[in-house]
Formats: sequence, C-alpha cells, structure tokens
Amino acid sequence: MATPKKITPIKPVTEQLNKDQIIALYMDYVLEHEKLPKTVYRFSKDNNITEERFYKFFGSFEGLQKGIWEQFYENTIALMEKSPDYVAFTNREKLLTFYFTFFEMLTANRSYVLFILSETGGLMKNMDQLKGLRRKIKGYATGLIKAGNEEKASKILQQSEMVFSEAAWVQFLFILKFWKDDNSAGFESTDVAIEKSVNTVFDIFDNTPLERVVDLGKFLWKEKMG
Repeated sequence: MATPKKITPIKPVTEQLNKDQIIALYMDYVLEHEKLPKTVYRFSKDNNITEERFYKFFGSFEGLQKGIWEQFYENTIALMEKSPDYVAFTNREKLLTFYFTFFEMLTANRSYVLFILSETGGLMKNMDQLKGLRRKIKGYATGLIKAGNEEKASKILQQSEMVFSEAAWVQFLFILKFWKDDNSAGFESTDVAIEKSVNTVFDIFDNTPLERVVDLGKFLWKEKMG
C-alpha cells in the first residue's frame, strides 16, 4: 500500500500579506479606532495574521511608522518615473514635480498623516519617525545637484551637494508644516508655497535670490495674517 502523500496546509490569505498590505492594515486600524494599537500581538490578532508575519517586515510599530513615510517616497518616485517627460526635466522642474506628487500622496492619506503627527507629539517631535524619509529626500536632492554639477565645466559654478540636500530637507519640513495647517480649497495655497519655495531655493543657488525671497516673504505674511 502506497504511503499517503503529506498534504501541506494552505496558509490563509492573510498569511500571504506583503509589506504594503500590512501598512494599509495599520493605517486603517489607526483611523478606525482613533488610537494607536497597544501591542503587535493585539494588532496581529485583530487582523488575523501572526506576529511572525508582522516581524518579517517591521521590528516594531515605530519601524512601521517610519516605513509608511518611506513608502510615500517610493510611491512618489515610481509615479514620477512613469512619465516619459520626467527624464528631460530640469532640476528645478524635477524638484517641483517631486513635491507636487509627494503632497498629492499625503493629501490622499491626510487623515492618517494629521492623526499620526498629532498623536505622536507634533511635527518637530517626530524627527525620529522621519529619519528614513530624510535620508531618501536628501539622497534625491544630492542626485539632482550632482547631475547638474556634471554638466558644468567650471568647478566655480558647481554647487554644494551637502548644502543643497540639507536645504531640500529643511524646505520639505517647511512645506509639510504649511500643508498641515492649510485650509484652502484643494490645498491650493500649498501648491503656491511649493512653487515659490522651490524657485527661491534655486534662485539662491543661482545667486539671484532677492526678488524671489521678497515674493515668498510677502506670500507667507499674507497667509499668516489672512
């Protein structure tokens, strides 16, 4: 008599969840319960997955929160690179496209972003949560300026990659704070802030800052007092 073939149990669908799906479950949990989950055990049980599956992708909820910001970045880059026109853009146009796309991504997830920032202590207290995103944005900005420097024959005209990448990060934090507080329809004021701030940064690096800086200052004053 033949030995019966061992049958390997089919894992439930939830055990096949990937990183993006666990992120989606976490964001949904936070919004549905209006609080952060207390333990990985409870979160996993409520979503019918094992802790092992969670830990395959994230070491903790803090790691997951960082991963969400990094996923926003990765999705933004993927969307931009789908456009055949993106490659031919100037550095200024690429950075504008990045910010516009990234903040559209945030707007699509605004309820989660506002909740997580307020629940975990506000923007400036969330620098640890944004560490991975900071590294990626600075890397993106460094890539832009490096490509621009390679096109310049004179070293005198070349721009500092370190300074530009740090400026891009500070600029991002400014726009994030602006978007967070923006009450305009369709967040049109954020779009204007993005355009003016990017133009200002590039004009500063091109040594023609005054007109743009004054223009940006007037806009910010108007928004603050309006």
